[in-house]
Amino acid sequence: MLTPRCPCGIDLHAHVVPEHLPAYAGRQLPALWPSMAAAPPAGGLCHRHVLVGAKQYRTVDERSWSTARRLADLPAMGLQHQVLSPMPELLSYWLEPADAQPLLRHLNETIAAMVAESAGAFYGLGAVPLQDIDLAITELRHAVQTLGLHGVEIGSNVNGVVIGDPRFDPFFEACAALGAAVFVHALKPAGMDRLVGPAPLQQVLAYPTDVGLAAASVITGNLLVRHPTLRIAFSHGGGTLSALLPRLAEGARIFPALREQLQQPVAEQARQLYFDTLVYDGATLRHLVASFGASQLMLGSDYPFNFHERAPAARVQACGFDDATTAALLHGNARRFLGLPKELNA
Repeated sequence: MLTPRCPCGIDLHAHVVPEHLPAYAGRQLPALWPSMAAAPPAGGLCHRHVLVGAKQYRTVDERSWSTARRLADLPAMGLQHQVLSPMPELLSYWLEPADAQPLLRHLNETIAAMVAESAGAFYGLGAVPLQDIDLAITELRHAVQTLGLHGVEIGSNVNGVVIGDPRFDPFFEACAALGAAVFVHALKPAGMDRLVGPAPLQQVLAYPTDVGLAAASVITGNLLVRHPTLRIAFSHGGGTLSALLPRLAEGARIFPALREQLQQPVAEQARQLYFDTLVYDGATLRHLVASFGASQLMLGSDYPFNFHERAPAARVQACGFDDATTAALLHGNARRFLGLPKELNA
């Protein structure tokens, strides 16, 4: 078991599931409306079932909504701060926008309340109904300007449309204007029909693939060329992106159409993106630092779900980086990504 040397990290990738979700207030209950149901306690923790429609999606425990439980777990993980974002399945892009908005408002208010209860230990990222750009911008402004969240979490695709698609440009323009950080998490990944094995392979194998394609779409779509001040990060170490970059760069050399499409070199664009460290392997983490730069990686754990990194800070500390790189990965880069004052956690 890796042991952290100090509780000084900022965990960018940690999820919230509220203990209660709002009842549907409309006339016709959507088939995929989420709800919470009681579950038997286990391991000394209260549990709840997350239902999407009539189907059980996941069982979660009280660490998903309890500020006190989370705070108690931070030191052993080498953390001083945690950045809270919704469980991705609650982003609800598949609902009608008018139905999704009040649900996401509840999520954002829940996260803001946990941040307020944490005495400075937590920061928050909200959710927006990105299936409707105008409504998403309205909710973004409320989350940042009214609730005080530092940005938003979005899915790697919105009902199958990858985030590098130009239709999302007005939303990203609004994020850049507000100084809101954007954290991209895998959601309903492509390629599930190509996997052989049980359902958890979605998280294990399909998530990194979808995140990698989402990050690649941001590069081939020249998003940061148009919005150079946008701060956007990708979960799971950017997934497959680091393996795709050499092919993309060589493709730009070989294919004139691709060369014309890319308005800045592939490596230059990739090094403007941020990534979490959630790769479960020191050698892979060192490769990501070499590929993207020591200034672009931030701690990520996927807390509190079963498939999470138990010692995110110690994983970085065991990689043999110099002190400056280690400090950047533990907290410095996350402070810059979130737009926090430099003197905090220094």
